[in-house]
Amino acid sequence: MNLAYDGATLSAIFDWDYALWEVRLKLLAAGFFIYLCIFLLAHWLASWISATYHTLSAKVKVRSNIAITRAVFGIQCCVAGLWALLIDPVFQADKVYSQQNWSWFHCLIATGFILWENVIVHLSNIVFRTCDVFSVVHHLFALGGLLGLIINIKSGHYLPVMGLLLEMTTPSICLYWLLLRSGYSNTLLWKANQWVLIHLQHCRMVLVYHMWWVCISNWNAVVENLGLPHCIIFFTALTTLTLILNPYWIYTSTQRLFGSVDWNFSVFSYIFGSSKKIKQ
Repeated sequence: MNLAYDGATLSAIFDWDYALWEVRLKLLAAGFFIYLCIFLLAHWLASWISATYHTLSAKVKVRSNIAITRAVFGIQCCVAGLWALLIDPVFQADKVYSQQNWSWFHCLIATGFILWENVIVHLSNIVFRTCDVFSVVHHLFALGGLLGLIINIKSGHYLPVMGLLLEMTTPSICLYWLLLRSGYSNTLLWKANQWVLIHLQHCRMVLVYHMWWVCISNWNAVVENLGLPHCIIFFTALTTLTLILNPYWIYTSTQRLFGSVDWNFSVFSYIFGSSKKIKQ
């Protein structure tokens, strides 16, 4: 294998002129349609190979396919995030202003995914008359932060890529959901996956503290680099994630370990009525 040739080929994949709106919008659209295709492919494969899938309600089928699509996105985010956190020398040297072609590519594809997810989540909430308030808030903040990155092309990419790494839990959440819906919620695999998920939820919390440390230790540079509107969105989202969303998700993940509770839309059901309708 010619490693030099492979490296050049990989570099060429990311070699775009990201200063052009046309390029950024095309990659955003590519991300949207790539993950839409993954969502549809998940539905097609499940319909083809799973007898259990045919017995599920339309709402559960949609939620299952969303979970699978999120898991694929989570794998992409883990690769990009860990590379920036542990390996890439440019990001190790400068955590405020640094950009890379590969980080532009991943952030733009991720923006397309987040746009797709906002569309599908809001549509499913309307069609099935459900609402996961925390999830909706999380997705809106994520979309706002990544759109700010696209508009402000001078902003650094280290913090946004760390934000992508927060999606590290999605593969385990996907496995939890699929095992629960397939009737395997009392198996050793289910419990092992819950332990992994709880561990990853705590890793998310540590990663959030790391993001705060980067921001506080480089405060003036971060504020200057992001700009006021982007700063407001970013720090509101980071504060909400630190004080509300992450602790809530750690709590629910721990609760699942002691009983196969379906926590989807739990806030909505708590406020508006019994969870029996929610679990259909």
